[in-house]
Parts: sequence; structure tokens; C-alpha cells
Amino acid sequence: MSKNPMPRVAPYLFYEDVPGALAWLSEAFGFRARMRLPGPDGRIRHAEMDVGADGVILLGCPGPQYRNPKRLGAMTQTLYIQVDDVDAHCARAQAAAALIVEHPADQEYGDRRYAAEDPEGHRWYFAQPIRRTG
Repeated sequence: MSKNPMPRVAPYLFYEDVPGALAWLSEAFGFRARMRLPGPDGRIRHAEMDVGADGVILLGCPGPQYRNPKRLGAMTQTLYIQVDDVDAHCARAQAAAALIVEHPADQEYGDRRYAAEDPEGHRWYFAQPIRRTG
């Protein structure tokens, strides 16, 4: 069995520029590429990235007809990822020129979170539990 087996649920995000997304997500959010598969033209068309110790995201480009959220001018989904230190994570993302949509703030449900958009307009929420609720 591999070190990080595929979790039961793994988000699959489409990108117009998969190689660019891999580089940016690694720099801004600290994700680590674990697989890259080229298409017939030799460009990366599918990839997987480790997110923390037990998370995985899949990336792919469905072809030239695809339009990312930034081009559409609309949010198409969000992702919510727990991190150990949300403030440090946000600072890393800002240093990589991420668009910070919401700065770190405590939420009534017990998380401290922030939101960022990647260069293609996908919305990412990163959170750190700060207290138990319920």
C-alpha cells in the first residue's frame, strides 16, 4: 500500500493551466505534487497533490472548451481545509500573491479561518479549530 492512499473522497478541480496550478498551489498553500500524467501533447493533463498528512486533491484540464471560475466571473465551488496554524498559512499565501478574500477571523462555529482565491478563481477556505461547539 502506498504511503498516502487515495481518501474515500477527493475533490477534482479543473484548471486551464495544470502545470501553473501545480506550481502555484505548492508555493502558496504548501501542497505537494504526488503524480503528474501528460496528455498526448506532452503537457500535464492530470495530477494529484497531497494536502497535509491525509488529504488529496486531483487536478485536470478537460480541454480547450473549459472556462475557469475567473473567466466565468462566478464561483463554482469552495474547498474547506483544516491546517495547524491558519495565520501562518495565510501569511504564506499572501507572500505568494494569493488574493485574500477574507482575512483570518474567528467563526461562531469554533474555527478560525480565512479565504483565498487561486489565479484561476477557485475559492479555498483554510481553517484551524479554536474551540469545540455544541
